[in-house]
Amino acid sequence: MKLKEDMNPLLLQVFRSVVWVCSFITFLPWYFLSGAGTNLDRARRVKARSVSGRPAGPYRATNRAGGIHQKLVWSLHLGVDTLDKVMVHGATRFPERDCLGTREVLNEEDELQPNGKVFKKVILGEYQWMSYEETYQAAVCFGSGLAALGQRPQCNIAIFCETRAEWMIAAQACFIYNFPLVTLYSTLGGAAIAHGLNETEITHIITSKDLLHSRLKAILLEVPRLQHIIVVDSKPTSWPGFPRGIMVHNLVAVQELGSRPDNMAVARRQPLPSDIAVIMYTSGSTGIPKGVMISHSNIIAGITGMAERIPDLDETDTYIGYLPLAHVLELSAEMVCISHGCRIGYSSPQTLADQSTKIKKGSKGDTSVLKPTLMAAVPEIMDRIYKNVMTKVEEMSSVQRTLFVLAYNYKMEQMTKGYRTPLCDSLVFRKVRSLLGGHMRVLLSGGAPLSAATQRFMNICLCCPVGQGYGLTETCGAGTISEMWDYSTGRVGAPLVCSEITLKDWEEGGYYSTDKPNPRGEIVIGGPNVTMGYYKNEVKNREDFFVDSDGQRWFCTGDIGELHPDGCLKIIDRKKDLVKLQAGEYVSLGKVEAMLKNCPFVDNICAYANSDQSYVIGFVVPNQKQLTVLAEQRGLRGSWEEICNNPDMERDVLRIITEAALSAKLERFEIPKKIRLSAEPWTPETGLVTDAFKLKRKELKSHYQDDIERMYGGK
Repeated sequence: MKLKEDMNPLLLQVFRSVVWVCSFITFLPWYFLSGAGTNLDRARRVKARSVSGRPAGPYRATNRAGGIHQKLVWSLHLGVDTLDKVMVHGATRFPERDCLGTREVLNEEDELQPNGKVFKKVILGEYQWMSYEETYQAAVCFGSGLAALGQRPQCNIAIFCETRAEWMIAAQACFIYNFPLVTLYSTLGGAAIAHGLNETEITHIITSKDLLHSRLKAILLEVPRLQHIIVVDSKPTSWPGFPRGIMVHNLVAVQELGSRPDNMAVARRQPLPSDIAVIMYTSGSTGIPKGVMISHSNIIAGITGMAERIPDLDETDTYIGYLPLAHVLELSAEMVCISHGCRIGYSSPQTLADQSTKIKKGSKGDTSVLKPTLMAAVPEIMDRIYKNVMTKVEEMSSVQRTLFVLAYNYKMEQMTKGYRTPLCDSLVFRKVRSLLGGHMRVLLSGGAPLSAATQRFMNICLCCPVGQGYGLTETCGAGTISEMWDYSTGRVGAPLVCSEITLKDWEEGGYYSTDKPNPRGEIVIGGPNVTMGYYKNEVKNREDFFVDSDGQRWFCTGDIGELHPDGCLKIIDRKKDLVKLQAGEYVSLGKVEAMLKNCPFVDNICAYANSDQSYVIGFVVPNQKQLTVLAEQRGLRGSWEEICNNPDMERDVLRIITEAALSAKLERFEIPKKIRLSAEPWTPETGLVTDAFKLKRKELKSHYQDDIERMYGGK
């Protein structure tokens, strides 16, 4: 969608005439030198076809000649069929190249806010790097040390830690020594953490000092098998006050133990492709979290498919890692990088950019220092960048705003033709592009649907393609990714070379593979990336997984998709998100949320509906800056909590949301009729990155019973 051009029509016509003349003069030489025609052909080509010829599929990716891949691809490099071999491959080919990087903390101080709260701010130095050879040796020593502490091959070990270099070193150690790695989100509650540790019979756990004190210590007595806690921080070196029978070690001490000649001499059992590499616990959207068993060959297949969609990926690329490594998207992305010799610089959502919450004013955020070329992101992060930039555009002078809008709309027109706009990029969008370091060439979006407005904004203002992907933990995060020269929005691309997709009719929702103009139905993904199933949960395994006559595994996603003529998939609904209202209308709550997240007043939203009610309600985390300005305009004073709890504010925000919903062409019955404003911001710790608040929709009734009853008139 174009931005509104609010300027004198005569001046607008003069501008367009000048642009037309310049384009006409430079078109032919530029067209042939830039390869624009090739890019347009790539974008328009058929990217997947039905193997059977039936509209239901299965659909497979096409090769460059337009033919269907006869076999699904499952291996990236010859002979590299397990994850330990990926690290060995990297250390052999790129021994001296930078592998894992961490910024040194130079200073840490408390900063008093106007509302009386104290925020911790940091000043960070340059990135300190470990080479591929150093990373490999650190992993071998750590794995040897874990074995010396009694950890046995094919016995589970847990990691409960923030995204950092030590997480990846620990993971590589487990892959090398064939210790199945149990991953847990740091956003899980105490009961869910204890459940995961007990179900997998954990005796050893790797964690950080902060998470040990804030989350783990309170539940240690509920995990009776636990014997060893390995803390990745170097200080302190002694840990008093823990229950008898539990020993606490530092990572460095375990590495020193492992490096002893007698421990290094112990033979290790190498994993097989079919061995479990990771048991990844989901966020627990329906109560108790489920552990997904992922084999070495599953992850190898998944990263093979992902790597094929990233053009010119090689050792010169730099990736910024900040999403939870307990999430399959981040783990897979980093393994793709290691398999190609890229360097990975670690960050966090609080230190990502110069304006991030923990960065002291005047110092640099991680992207400014690292200058990454590759990044994985979830829509919430990109939505925030989009809204922050557009808010600043509104604050510009009329001349600046007009130039920005004209350049934005001009570039959008050129992109749809497959053309580039180097002049606009360098003169108008350079400052916006610098938000992510100025060198970004590929952004991969996953985890939730990305709105068309945000995707178009990222393409235009950050001057790099956004590959929107679709996958689940159960498919190693792999399913589809849009090609980098495909600038269409609202779609997630064609199947990866490691997977294929069929559409299964869903009668209740009215979706059939015979629908016109495009086949629709429940998305079912098959291929070597489909995981081994849920840990100790045969009932769910029978419901969600099946094996066909050729021995290939398939996963029923519960998502509803539509396949376009060029083989690209569009997610249009979800079984679990579909609620039938009292009058018989079906509402997709996920669709409502995706549409309303672009409203400037909304930082996040969770839509809710009951089948015995006639309307939708919403729980909204408002944008603090926008709501504060609105409150001042209304003459309201008070704390942030008081402003959010003010009925007048709720009515005003509801009116604004309703206008945004109508602009987004939502049906009347889909628009929330009542809302509740939440004063508590959603951070990565409370669920922003993993979208936990939305995923816990089924738990809303118990947590927000009073609010739900109030909004539904006391019923």
